[in-house]
Amino acid sequence: MPFDPATLKYDANGLIPAIAQEAETGEVLMMAWMNAESVARTLDTGRVTYWSRSRQAFWIKGETSGHVQELVEMRVDCDRDCLLVQVRQNGPACHTNRRSCFYTAVRAGEETEIMAPMAPLD
Repeated sequence: MPFDPATLKYDANGLIPAIAQEAETGEVLMMAWMNAESVARTLDTGRVTYWSRSRQAFWIKGETSGHVQELVEMRVDCDRDCLLVQVRQNGPACHTNRRSCFYTAVRAGEETEIMAPMAPLD
């Protein structure tokens, strides 16, 4: 059966959360938003494309940073209201130059940074 992005359940703003996961290791890299068009563009091009809520524009991951996410597989959850985007990540996924956006842990009631930047920020 052909996949149609319109069959997904989007929020009131026409967005669906998308969790990016490194395909090889299973590491969770980031969460961002997609709309029906960014889902279609991702599937058509193999380059993961999100919807930037702050810029109100499409955001092709790595377009400016070079930290490209190449699509390996897109998965739809059981309620059709969340996506898992398995990717090959080139460089850091986070805008803070960390491998993952999930670099802070809560341990014994304290926030702890568990991951340093991969390279100094410009």
